[in-house]
Amino acid sequence: MTKMNPVALTFMCALFAMSCGMASAAEIEVRMLNQGADNTMVFEPAFVKIAPGDKIKFIPTDKGHNVESIDGMLPAGATSFGTKNNEELTVTFDVPGVYGVKCKLHYGMGMVALIAVGDPKNVAQAEAVSHPGKAKKVFSALFGQIATTTIASK
Repeated sequence: MTKMNPVALTFMCALFAMSCGMASAAEIEVRMLNQGADNTMVFEPAFVKIAPGDKIKFIPTDKGHNVESIDGMLPAGATSFGTKNNEELTVTFDVPGVYGVKCKLHYGMGMVALIAVGDPKNVAQAEAVSHPGKAKKVFSALFGQIATTTIASK
């Protein structure tokens, strides 16, 4: 067994520690609720801004909800996703852009969320999508948060 120079060993350990820190992606939890802080039938939080490579874990805290992406509200190259009722789902968001999500059963009641990943280029396209009932009003408020919200911390 050979001895390593203590300075070199310290340097290698520091590099390893920094690379581990940089490689870790954030995982944000979004709960599906019957009653949230501001309303009924909500994703909480309803708006999340993350970096590419970060994950969101959708948790059906209250029963009777699902999560699925909304057609027309995904950036080019992104894959749609969805669950059955009462299923948890973790999605890694690698493609920058905005993503609209809904609970299929409560979509018209405004149970929607908006995820902004990195520098979203598809905002105009996503804003042009038509929504039923209260979802239209909720999305209008969520789109207003894109410019004023910072990326969620790790």
